[in-house]
Amino acid sequence: MLAFHYDNHVLPLPPGHRFPQSKYRMLREHFLHTPGPLRLTVAPAATEGELLLAHTPDYVDAVLHGHLSSAAQREIGFPWSEAMVERSLRSVGATVAAARAALAEGVATSLAGGTHHAYADKGSGFCVFNDVAVAARQMQAEAAGTQGRLLRVLVIDLDVHQGNGTASIFRDDDTVFTCSLHGEKNFPFRKEPSDLDVGLPDGCGDADYLAALDAALDDIRRRLVTYPPGLAFYLAGADPHEGDRLGRLKLTHAGLAARDERVLRMLRDWGVPVALSMAGGYGHDLRTTVQAQVQTVELAAQSWAAWGAAACGQRMKESAA
Repeated sequence: MLAFHYDNHVLPLPPGHRFPQSKYRMLREHFLHTPGPLRLTVAPAATEGELLLAHTPDYVDAVLHGHLSSAAQREIGFPWSEAMVERSLRSVGATVAAARAALAEGVATSLAGGTHHAYADKGSGFCVFNDVAVAARQMQAEAAGTQGRLLRVLVIDLDVHQGNGTASIFRDDDTVFTCSLHGEKNFPFRKEPSDLDVGLPDGCGDADYLAALDAALDDIRRRLVTYPPGLAFYLAGADPHEGDRLGRLKLTHAGLAARDERVLRMLRDWGVPVALSMAGGYGHDLRTTVQAQVQTVELAAQSWAAWGAAACGQRMKESAA
């Protein structure tokens, strides 16, 4: 399975900053030493043209050329720097590349991404550009341009924080269905309406979470039965874990595994390719966050292998016929 990374682009952050950027390096290094079926690949940088598919020209120009106001930088949570720009471009590029690979192979992943708080005209909550929104629009443009077809997209956002930026960008776009399962009382405190929102109470554990997820997945299948998606984005945040300092939910590692298995199985059974992003994770001990993300990537790789086996079986049937 292709896995795109860019953790060599380090943000120059002040001491004590709460953004846990070392987790990306830790995740990549785990698979560097234990690669299994992963093909680790350096992410390309997104182009300005790609960014403009989901963001306003003024905002893109302000980020790329250092015109962000102090207030805008505070809302993002990062001081502007050339390194911040490069890392943000790679974040989007990783998800674009993962989406393209998923369409070809069934499953692919970005070892970061999931920057779902970025709006069309501003960043927020450690999110500069909205990687999933850009990638969705780029894949739709490629499908229309090369195949003359409409590509419908599904976004399943299971980060503990609601995907407000993504919901806002796609609010009036009936070709993209957005679903967010999140902590109701957690950031962002002003939610944007997704196509399907499931707010969960503080302290929600495995059983209640999985029951809510099962109901949401059933609802998605029912509502999209007439026009099923041709591509899904799965934001597999590690921050619902009980050891997360910002999450406020109580999922165990087993609960997160069951979550990932349910989403991946539904999409595989439905025949919908999926690009994963790791999204949030802020463990008191970052090793617990990385453990959860390793588990997610390993389950995604298993799903990718199942896609390959199914495709091989289909080719054999066609050859025999």
